[in-house]
Amino acid sequence: MNFLSPTGAFRGIWPAMLTPLTESLDIDHARMAAHAKGLIASGCGGVTIFGTTGEGPSFSMAERREALDQMIAHGVPAERIMVSTSCAALPETLALTRHAVSVGVHGCLMLPPFFLKGVSDEGILHCYRQVIDAVADPRLKLYLYHIPQVTGVGLSHHVIATLKREYPKIILGIKDSACTTAHSVGLAEAFMKDLTVYVGYEPDLPEMGRRGSTGAISGLANFMPRVVGRLVMQPDAASVPGERDRVIGLIRSLDAYSLMPALKGIMVSLTGDAAWLRVRAPLVALTPAQLAAIGQVVREFSLDLAKD
Repeated sequence: MNFLSPTGAFRGIWPAMLTPLTESLDIDHARMAAHAKGLIASGCGGVTIFGTTGEGPSFSMAERREALDQMIAHGVPAERIMVSTSCAALPETLALTRHAVSVGVHGCLMLPPFFLKGVSDEGILHCYRQVIDAVADPRLKLYLYHIPQVTGVGLSHHVIATLKREYPKIILGIKDSACTTAHSVGLAEAFMKDLTVYVGYEPDLPEMGRRGSTGAISGLANFMPRVVGRLVMQPDAASVPGERDRVIGLIRSLDAYSLMPALKGIMVSLTGDAAWLRVRAPLVALTPAQLAAIGQVVREFSLDLAKD
């Protein structure tokens, strides 16, 4: 499979990786690289680190830079890595983006400014322009990240269109994690001719696949990358309606939990590795009773790393 489209945008599934931690709650570089290599071996085009699922804002700039270097040192190809370089402080976003480009990653995922609320479109544009202009490197590939229920700041059609017009070879795609079908479809109708629109909400993948989306950055792909891949890459396959229903049921079963600890709990249940349970504050790890309940969810939905 070709993991890049003719425009240079990524194709296939690039899981939004969970970040494993040591007992001291530092990043576990060996486990992180092993997880990434396992996902790529399962057919994923690449992996995405330090997004929302990866607890990105919980780690310092130095930790995130070191983790990327360690992944590459442990044998994960740089060109198969997408990095969320988003920080509350714009100079840190710039520094992480420069570093990511310098080591040869595929691309960078960048949120709009997410500390101050009620900012104007012009303010959002200034942030993206300042980073892109300061990096000043033709190797930069940037994906716009829209997740307003987390950031409190969205990306309007005006912002997206303006950035694509000003930086046509740099802005390659949009990751829409608003989890609203109508919004995702609206982006596809407005921009899919020139940009790839990827959605983070797995039940919407078949609809977006039919509209030209060619991949996904997905949290569930940490443990079911093949299923997620079929949803978007083979949206009309006979198995897809049943697989979509299974994914919807799984997501609903996790509604009672904080999502990242729950996803890490699934990894514990599937791998037998209790180290996956650890999270950074302000997240709280699952209790033994919650982990047992997550184990029941794994059995109910027949999750299997080797098959899914």
